[in-house]
Amino acid sequence: MKEVIYTFLNGYAGYASYLWNEITHPGIHNYFYWLIIVSAFFFGLEILKPWRVDQPLLRKDFWLDLFYMFFNFFFFIGDLQCSFRRCSGSFNRIILSVSGFDLKAANPLRSFPLWAILLIGFVVRDFVQWWVHRLLHRVEWLWQFHKVHHSVEQMGFAAHLRYHWMETIVYRSIEYIPLALLGIGLYDFFIIHIFTLSIGHYNHSNFHVSGRVAGTVVGTLVALAINSGMADITLMDSAGWVEKGLLLAAFVLAGWFVLGPWMKKIFNSPEMHIWHHAYELPDDRKYGINFGISLAIWDYIFGTAAIPHDGKDIKLGFLGFEKFPHTFIGQIFYGVK
Repeated sequence: MKEVIYTFLNGYAGYASYLWNEITHPGIHNYFYWLIIVSAFFFGLEILKPWRVDQPLLRKDFWLDLFYMFFNFFFFIGDLQCSFRRCSGSFNRIILSVSGFDLKAANPLRSFPLWAILLIGFVVRDFVQWWVHRLLHRVEWLWQFHKVHHSVEQMGFAAHLRYHWMETIVYRSIEYIPLALLGIGLYDFFIIHIFTLSIGHYNHSNFHVSGRVAGTVVGTLVALAINSGMADITLMDSAGWVEKGLLLAAFVLAGWFVLGPWMKKIFNSPEMHIWHHAYELPDDRKYGINFGISLAIWDYIFGTAAIPHDGKDIKLGFLGFEKFPHTFIGQIFYGVK
């Protein structure tokens, strides 16, 4: 256990050099530029087609949320994810020394194709995060930290990463264990995290699309992944441009007609997530509704889903919000006492 704690704490060390390396070395595996690209994309959508047309483009606390976005994503997530491989290795060595069972060698996912590993890792991680999210609302001292995220008054993409630093410790400490048990590696975690980053930005953005459009986007992304050979999918390796074009068209149509009607039930959305931030909750849901991070399906399975009506203009916040600190310094120390 000491080794795990040491490894975790060591993940925070050398942050300045890590951040400088991220900024000065652009690349496909670079969190810094992925965050900028994803954020710019959804900010552009908010400009082109805002859901709340009367909401200012630079909404209330926009710059505060933008600062939170980089502060939380790098200071507490980026460095931890750099140590993800080390934490997984330490966990495996502890299991091996206690039980004699080599978790890494016996892991069935070792023989799985990358697309299966990513899918399983994504679903398991989201399921764990859903329960942690419920915990943040149910346990009073954790709710004090979670209030920072619920202090958003006007929703936008950058609100996704406005949260108390203690949440990172709670989420990562719990979610790393099942991911380590599954043998999810750092590269796998990187892909999953970028995907969930995009969904999280979308859920909080002042923008929305129909389920059919969203299904078409997902179908297109799957087709492009197959065509490019990503995720160890070799279905189209020897295919020509015509076959690849037909595959793309087939997945686009499948996304529109097959996946489209179910998208809002499977994935979280701005229409659903805004109710999670509602100031006034249903009388029988005092601990909250719509806890989904990326997937909405958990809320429908466990009976916590609720969309009373079109909530794009509802009041956001929580009871007692008026007395909550509205500065970064006030918020990061809130709940610590």
